Amino acid sequence: MNFATTGVGRRRQADLDRGPHRQIDADAVTCKSAVIGVLASGGLDSSILIKCLLDADQRVKPFYIRSGLYWQTEEERALHRYLNAVAVPDLEPLTVLELPLADLYGNHWSITGRNAPLAGTPDEAVYLPGRNALLTIKAALWCQMHNVGVLAVATLESNPFEDASASYFHHLRLAISALQSRPFGLTRPFAGLAKQQVMELGRTFPLELTFSCIAPHKGLHCGRCNKCAERQAAFRLSGVNDLTHYIAVGASSAAVVGTSTKNLQEINQ
Repeated sequence: MNFATTGVGRRRQADLDRGPHRQIDADAVTCKSAVIGVLASGGLDSSILIKCLLDADQRVKPFYIRSGLYWQTEEERALHRYLNAVAVPDLEPLTVLELPLADLYGNHWSITGRNAPLAGTPDEAVYLPGRNALLTIKAALWCQMHNVGVLAVATLESNPFEDASASYFHHLRLAISALQSRPFGLTRPFAGLAKQQVMELGRTFPLELTFSCIAPHKGLHCGRCNKCAERQAAFRLSGVNDLTHYIAVGASSAAVVGTSTKNLQEINQ
């Protein structure tokens, strides 16, 4: 099966607009909320977002969605480690929600772990149809049912897919808000930022505890897959020290990371 395609806490949410790590998309709802939910994957971007919000004295409720994808056991473990490392009183316990996708994705590499896209493959190779919408809706419904008025996702400016666009999130927010009589905030605090800027925000964070691999082995980053290359390139481009343990480290891997770095540089310009 080929899925490749073309093509706010004690402050008002508006306060998150202040400062480079609190840029909120104009589509965000300015409503009061005792806590802001964050859709967490255990990867670099959402982990950095959680810590930035905590540093801004925001109460944060993280969510992780289990979908039965090949890498998620290690990803969830990494998220627990990271949250333990950055824990402060304003960090609420992680809520794990179940959203199985095997019935939709069948024998796709994201379920079986076989033939995962390698470093050097295009972004389209790792696209999973509908996953962003399903994850967001699941977490947003939990928020609505538990009086959490805002959900944040760590989508970046460089995300190439339509289900990461401002228009997409605008319409999704309206649909979610229509389920109840009060407005719901669906915000993308990093929407105006490039990867290099986000990495700079997390320079002093324990990023070695995050997880980005789609083909892990014995709990470690493989060093060969599309996401490992993207991770290595992000560290290299930002000048942040990469303390990640990769299984594969060599000249061929470095060459591909160089290509990924070049791609990120072009996006950041």
